[in-house]
Amino acid sequence: MARVRAILDAAEEVLAESGYEAATLKAIGERAGIPTPSVYHYFSDRYQVDAAIIKRHGEALSGVLDGIDSEEFRSIPDLVTLVFDPIVAYFRAHPSCVQLWFSSRNETLNALFKEFDDRVAERLWRLGIDRGLLRVDTPLLVMKLAFKASGRLFDVAFQQDRNGDEATMTEAKRLVTAYLETYAEKSTAPRGE
Repeated sequence: MARVRAILDAAEEVLAESGYEAATLKAIGERAGIPTPSVYHYFSDRYQVDAAIIKRHGEALSGVLDGIDSEEFRSIPDLVTLVFDPIVAYFRAHPSCVQLWFSSRNETLNALFKEFDDRVAERLWRLGIDRGLLRVDTPLLVMKLAFKASGRLFDVAFQQDRNGDEATMTEAKRLVTAYLETYAEKSTAPRGE
């Protein structure tokens, strides 16, 4: 386990410092102080290393979002902020995650991203309905599309700026909020109150 952890930690360091293309198994092994043939003993190819790192980040991101269920929020903009802000903060703190998350390098990673997105989207969909923010007849597809759209916009933001372009993030929130509000429960209060 210690060697696997060392390999994954080294891979994250190389990804963060030098980018995806530089994070070869040879470079990862050198950073970890493990001969390249030994790296192959634990990971048969680069994509297995990538998948292990993404699983690690997926679990951490799920943990970051665990507190949302207990948060007080009364509107869709509140919900969007409660989801966006911690994810953006996580990506900013973990540049290696950004290098992989928005890479679409292989089908294994794409499947892991879809699984994560679908799981979080379903959780937010249920939360939105349970809290009375979304109409009960809102299809799950709506939240999946909102989450997918925000992911693509995060991709744009992190391509423009290593820390995520703030203007793009603001517009992403506006876009997702406006879309979800078309499925909001109708308020009894007049607009502007």
